[in-house]
Amino acid sequence: MSASQTYRVVQFSDASRIAGLAGIAALVVLAAAPWWAGSANMRLLSEIFLYLALASLWNLLAGYAGLVSVGQHAFVGLGGYCLFAFAIFSGVNPLAAVPLAGLAGALASIPVALLIFRLRGAYFAIGTWVIAEAFRLVFAQVSVLGGGSGTSLPAGVVKAIAASRFMREAATYWMALGAAVSVVLVIYLILRFRRGLALTAIRDNELASKSLGIDIWRTKFFVYVITAALTSALGALIFLQKLRISPDAAFSVNDWTAFVIFIVVIGGIGTIEGPIIGTIVFFMLRETLADLGTIYLLILGLVAIVIMLKAPQGLWGFVRSRTGIELFPLMRRVIARNTD
Repeated sequence: MSASQTYRVVQFSDASRIAGLAGIAALVVLAAAPWWAGSANMRLLSEIFLYLALASLWNLLAGYAGLVSVGQHAFVGLGGYCLFAFAIFSGVNPLAAVPLAGLAGALASIPVALLIFRLRGAYFAIGTWVIAEAFRLVFAQVSVLGGGSGTSLPAGVVKAIAASRFMREAATYWMALGAAVSVVLVIYLILRFRRGLALTAIRDNELASKSLGIDIWRTKFFVYVITAALTSALGALIFLQKLRISPDAAFSVNDWTAFVIFIVVIGGIGTIEGPIIGTIVFFMLRETLADLGTIYLLILGLVAIVIMLKAPQGLWGFVRSRTGIELFPLMRRVIARNTD
């Protein structure tokens, strides 16, 4: 009697299920960090979470939507300044000001997108940088926020976060952890459903996707606004932890764009796992080599060059091409089973 085959469609693999369980366990441990980690370690972990979120958003923008921006620090700085303005002048609790800063970033991104979406390729990248510089110059002239020298959050505003220093540090730490998890989940959900299929088609072949009826402009506009909103909220969180802001720090192209691009490139652009791997590698290099001064930056550049030459798809792309492992599977597969 010959065997027959049945088929079923699956999306998750054994590797993704194991990774999910490991991720949940890691989240439980990290959520308890205020009780086992010192202040310095919590600040470092918060920085890691925020860079992971920034890198994931830039990866969504460039790796999937094809919008290679070198001016995302515009929204980091905008979010930071909105937080200070809402908290100081409107009396909004600093924690509540974080989502408001995200909303302000989304609103600001609409006219910016209408302007720079007229540009293509390298001109688009340069245009985003020019917009960021314009933001920096504007906020440097706002005297009520300290002008070019910046300002600090008043003591009363800082105490409004929480009564004790321990709870203030814990609250900002939990918000950074929650922001990183939320950003990764939002990106995964966007890519998993219809909008993600459109983005993948646009990334692979923009002309072909247009011929299939995909509204390219609207899809890119949606991604740009979402990315701007979340980046602005992250900027608010960054400067809520720093308690001080200035135009040069808020709109630093090195801190909020160059390092973010480095993370995505070495980790693997166009993958959800890439920014996670890239963030781990970046902070390992930084914590090991930061005392070397300018040599540290040269080593970062050398690492990026070597990876681009030996593994053009990034570290995770290199691993995936040899093992087929996907921790965040986006495509569905058909599995055949033999039945008697």
